Amino acid sequence: MLLEKTPAGDLLKEENKALFLLFQGQRNVLSSSPWNGGYREDLRVAFNYDEKPADGYCRLRAATYQEHLRLIAAELGLDPARATGLSTAASMRNAAMAVETHGRLSVAAIVTAGVAVNGGRAGDPAAYEEQRLFPVKPGTINILLEIDAALPPAAMAGALITATEAKVAALQELLAGSNYSTGLATGSGTDGAILVSHPEAPLRLTDPGKHSKLGELIGRAVLGAVKEALARESDLTPESQHSVLQRFKRYGMDEEWLWRQYQKTARSKTGTGSGLSKAGFSQALKHLDRRGDWVAAASLYIHLMDQYAWGMLHETETSAAAAALLDGLGREWGSESGAGIPEPGPCDHTIQALRYAFAQTLLAGIAGTSAAKTRPGAG
Repeated sequence: MLLEKTPAGDLLKEENKALFLLFQGQRNVLSSSPWNGGYREDLRVAFNYDEKPADGYCRLRAATYQEHLRLIAAELGLDPARATGLSTAASMRNAAMAVETHGRLSVAAIVTAGVAVNGGRAGDPAAYEEQRLFPVKPGTINILLEIDAALPPAAMAGALITATEAKVAALQELLAGSNYSTGLATGSGTDGAILVSHPEAPLRLTDPGKHSKLGELIGRAVLGAVKEALARESDLTPESQHSVLQRFKRYGMDEEWLWRQYQKTARSKTGTGSGLSKAGFSQALKHLDRRGDWVAAASLYIHLMDQYAWGMLHETETSAAAAALLDGLGREWGSESGAGIPEPGPCDHTIQALRYAFAQTLLAGIAGTSAAKTRPGAG
């Protein structure tokens, strides 16, 4: 199925779980693909392939990923010698395209994106050593970026830097968390990019940095397409992220962890563990999870934790500000929320203590919400 023609005149087609960018003339290509990657001037097509089978588990069809992609190109009916491509577990039906123009200059970004499983932050603990390869969880942001201008190879490398920064900006604005650390994600562990420029275009440019108009268009196109693709593939949106649990996910706070903390607290107070049922607990948590004041406070609180982890705030400053936020939340229930703010200690201890202190305030809110609903005349 032909989707559309790009501003540079190339054809974008979807077929057999793949997107094809079919060049209608000579194109210069900078590709991160293991197959025909690097800088090339002799290619005819770039592709992005959804290799997720029915069981959802992606498997290599050859001894190397390079040979795997060559086989995919051949199976798609392409001449492997004239093609470069990327693969992903994201659906091509969820691809997003954004086009930015200024005068004669146009930039098109075609993106598939998913970070729910494989999202990570640069510097996170590694998943494997290349010499000891084992399967990596699926999840990828793949970017096809076409610039309707003539760019020398150095400028194409610079455009890749700007596009990568735009991808990171999109993830930061969505507060996407790493699955391997407490940090915000900067991508997935398997991201790829293919940049295409038009050597015969009348417009020749050499500066793709953020100060140039070309850099601005690259940034806007990639940022917009990445956000739209994440919304389509993973429902990662401002609305889905408007949640205490979503904000705290990268710090290991979820409903099951909170339920265990609630049971421990109930046992310590009553000796029997009596209190809310699991269903009642879930209902009360759901009531607070997306309440604006709680989401706002959680966001500020987590940023304190981040800045402490980055060395941007001292422990005493972090603890004092955290206690003030918790006191504000606790007033509704008459609880003393500052309890549990840590004394000076190792960084990991402090982070865990800060998480525990917020959890105790949230549990007090859950108990208060449940009690309010059971009072005579409530509801």
